[in-house]
Amino acid sequence: MTAYELLLIGGGAGVGKTTVAWEVSALLQGKGTAHCLIEGDYMDQIHPAPDDDPRRTAITEQNIAAVWSNYAALGQHCLIYTNTVSVLEEPMIARAMGGGDIRATCVLLTAEEASVRQRLAQREIGSQLSAHIERSLRMARHLDEEAPPGTIRFPTDDRSVQDIAVHVLQAAAW
Repeated sequence: MTAYELLLIGGGAGVGKTTVAWEVSALLQGKGTAHCLIEGDYMDQIHPAPDDDPRRTAITEQNIAAVWSNYAALGQHCLIYTNTVSVLEEPMIARAMGGGDIRATCVLLTAEEASVRQRLAQREIGSQLSAHIERSLRMARHLDEEAPPGTIRFPTDDRSVQDIAVHVLQAAAW
């Protein structure tokens, strides 16, 4: 049976999940390490949600399974997956990868409220800035309380993306 590596990067909006994941990917490319990256925010973008899947968990799992099966068919063994709640969804993501021998590393990126507000204000130009900030702060509290044992936390305030990515990669031991 094939062994797989799974790096889950989670955290509230504005902590740098996607940016850090892309930097981790760049570091891995520089080392010649085969891997793939799935941005989980795009795995459940459907409206309205299916009647039998109001939280969109089933469609998320199906979409991850479909994308992963394509990567696995190309011989990939290492998956970086980013999503706000990814560290809470390890069992579902492992199922989507076909189960079996999967070594997962859960990373929770964090940031102080002032940093989140500043970062989201820079990128959110629509009418939902206040609601987006409040959701992010609420989710950060939830993730802090519910993250599974062994989750590695990295604050992102006043740190370079490169520094954070190096530490994330060291934590995953890839």
